Amino acid sequence: MTSARLCIGMTLAPTWLNGHAWRRPDSGIEQLLDLSYFRDLAQRAEAAGADFLFRPDTLFHPNLANGPGGGAGGLDPTLLMTALAGATTRINLLTTISATFLPPWYVARMLMSLNWLSGGRIGWNVVTALDGHRNFGLETMPSGAERYEKAAEFHALVTRLWDSFPAEALLQDREGGRILDETQIHPVDHDGAHFRVEGPLSLPAMPGKRIPIFQAGASEIGRDFAARIADGVFAATPDRDAAQAYRGDILRRAAGHGRAQAPKVLPGLSLFLASSRAEAQDLFHATHRGADRARRMARLKLLTGVDFSDWPDDRAVTLADLPALPEGLHSQTSALLLRRMIERDRPRLDDLLERPETIGSPHWQVIGTPDDAIDAVRDWQATEAADGFIAFPGGSVACLKLVLDEVIAPLADPASLWDCDAERPTGFAALFGA
Repeated sequence: MTSARLCIGMTLAPTWLNGHAWRRPDSGIEQLLDLSYFRDLAQRAEAAGADFLFRPDTLFHPNLANGPGGGAGGLDPTLLMTALAGATTRINLLTTISATFLPPWYVARMLMSLNWLSGGRIGWNVVTALDGHRNFGLETMPSGAERYEKAAEFHALVTRLWDSFPAEALLQDREGGRILDETQIHPVDHDGAHFRVEGPLSLPAMPGKRIPIFQAGASEIGRDFAARIADGVFAATPDRDAAQAYRGDILRRAAGHGRAQAPKVLPGLSLFLASSRAEAQDLFHATHRGADRARRMARLKLLTGVDFSDWPDDRAVTLADLPALPEGLHSQTSALLLRRMIERDRPRLDDLLERPETIGSPHWQVIGTPDDAIDAVRDWQATEAADGFIAFPGGSVACLKLVLDEVIAPLADPASLWDCDAERPTGFAALFGA
């Protein structure tokens, strides 16, 4: 059991508008491109004690068939976080930027600029992207191995660019007439497999405010990349067994890379909450009523490669019933998680149709009261399945408020619930022991 304080994130993707929830009269769907909407949410999350805000991203027009929260389209995450930096004072800001399509020098400058503008509150979620190649002049999407190879070079180059203009080089010595110590500023002269960059960066690193790195590796190569570079690992783990196995694997890989500070593993937590469990179930079913059996069967076929339309109700599904996982599957994380569950549990068809992966989200899920959510979080932390979580409220704005006020707020107060130091860390990197 770990006694470390939980690390708590809050999504800025409007997951509370998933499915049919956006059609509710109180959904606020008309405000999704309005800064005041996100400013209010950011300030509420900050008041509740959340450690950071998280904004995922896609670089193509997302499929919004599951509601506006089902995709990550809309406002650019880094521009949104820049605006929210001026509307908040403590909460940290985790933006998402792809290493597949954008130039490293530009990304290095953008992130360090936002680190200065936010007072050292920025973090970078490094993604390799699943699609969008035709928006960047590519005919085909690079393979997973190619994307991670490029991401490794990209990340190393960005961090070298941050180091190329150290904070100590900024003198601002009026009496001596020296603004900079040029001897400390140096080019990177990088000539690699994917990038050629001279450097140095055009602005200094922020003293004492390192930019933490997040990643969400699910495949073998993705997990190894995350374990090697990330301070925080965003995990899709629909049950505690999967979470324990995933976290253990990440920590073993990190130790194998010689890392003294283990990354924090932070599962996504999908929450459908109400004052009673019956109301929460009603909220969940109302949100997903469009995901009828035919649509779930179609998704199950996509994930497993098996047409279950004539499958006997009393026959268990085993791993031997599934063909090999196809290459290039967009939902590879969900497919892998579902296969591990099938191997472990030998479920019936009805069980598979109720799985989070089949409904559309492979995340840890709590449908119940705020107390149920708190109990689940305490259990996952006590059994070393998670170091925290990223909250994904679902179903309604009322659920969003319950998550902030009755789940995040008490969990963010370590003096009331946790056997750990009640002093809050200062700055994003401090959350990770840096």
